[in-house]
Amino acid sequence: MTDPIRIYIDADACPVKDEIYKVAGRYGLKTFVVSNSFMMVPVSPLVERVVVEAGPDIADDWIAERAVQGDVVVTNDIPLADRVLKSGAAAIKPNGQPFTVDSIGQALAQRSIMEHIRSTGEITGGPRPFDRNDRSRFLQALDEAIQKEKRRRR
Repeated sequence: MTDPIRIYIDADACPVKDEIYKVAGRYGLKTFVVSNSFMMVPVSPLVERVVVEAGPDIADDWIAERAVQGDVVVTNDIPLADRVLKSGAAAIKPNGQPFTVDSIGQALAQRSIMEHIRSTGEITGGPRPFDRNDRSRFLQALDEAIQKEKRRRR
């Protein structure tokens, strides 16, 4: 028997948690809400709050150690996305952009360049504000990732 599809949320700065709960509930999928501080989650046997110690990459490590092929990870963290892609899990940004095996190398390189630029004191700005279209794209991408895995398992 195949392991069930699970969703992992890198939750500390995730703006689409409510959307994930709804989609996961519709499909009956276990969802892990991983953060380094307490946060409210729906009371449901399908939703598990995981509070890890504070510190760099502790939540990422928890997720990466558990995500396997067929799982879905929602994160903006590029190194975490790289790790879970290597395990066969899907990785999706909250704006709906999927990380893929083909795109992750470029994303890691761009992240490294931007870190270097910021380390020189250059002000680079941040991402554009999250909007309704991002939310809609995310819902579509999450549904597509789940459907793709369901088809793969048939």
